Amino acid sequence: MKNLSRDIKRIILCVIAGVVFSLNIRTFVHTGGLLPGGFAGVTLLLQQVSEQFFHFKLPYGPIYILMNLFPIVLSYRKIGKKYTVYSCITIGLIAVLTDLIPPNIITQDVLLISVFGGIINGLATMLCLNAGATSGGTDFIAIFISERFKVDAWNYILIFNAIVLICDGFLFGWDKALYSIIFQFVSTQVLSARYKRYKKDTLFIITDHPQEIAKVINEKTGHGATEIDVLGTYQETPRRMIYSVINAEELRSVLRDIAEIDPKAFVNVMRTDRLMGRFYMRPND
Repeated sequence: MKNLSRDIKRIILCVIAGVVFSLNIRTFVHTGGLLPGGFAGVTLLLQQVSEQFFHFKLPYGPIYILMNLFPIVLSYRKIGKKYTVYSCITIGLIAVLTDLIPPNIITQDVLLISVFGGIINGLATMLCLNAGATSGGTDFIAIFISERFKVDAWNYILIFNAIVLICDGFLFGWDKALYSIIFQFVSTQVLSARYKRYKKDTLFIITDHPQEIAKVINEKTGHGATEIDVLGTYQETPRRMIYSVINAEELRSVLRDIAEIDPKAFVNVMRTDRLMGRFYMRPND
């Protein structure tokens, strides 16, 4: 029953994300003539090229699905089967709804479109990732790189997006291409700030209940802990310190459990930028 409830929640988040992506493309992105990141931007660029130079407009859905075929196969084989299936829900909705939803103008201020469209795009992407899925394309590739090499790969996707924007600038002018950079930068920063799967925190915990806290860290996160003898110099009191590194997304829950076990515990949390050695990552499925 618990797994069924979690699967339903994941499906709902994927559906919401697909609808939000499509609405964002047909409102902010379409009005501003911008290119979002990834294969969505490539698809829109191909539509512009076909309309401008060949005088016919390609449908969004078939191109978007065709471009995602290889990343879908890569994800299914290397990332996770459920992960890929849920991602396909979002990809399918984007492909269908983007062609069906009529254009809607909210504002014609391109700077406002770039900022708020980027925020919405980043939040929609975060919904997918929190559901254990993605919107497809370069997101699949970024997840694969992150899983394989244990690095945060989102900013590296900007290089691919920059190439697309350079092509757009040469073909259709640099104004919209530069505004698209703002759109993509805002989207990436929203995602980087809010999505914490590949971020890590180090805990230093001074406590009188080291074994109980080490146990709850292991049960909650799958990570071990190191118990160290320390000396409190203020009262010359022998104490025990627990040292552990956990995923940042698990921090709030762990701190809550520590407070329940030992309300007097002293906890120092430090962001960990680089880590060597074995570090457990929960599978996407």
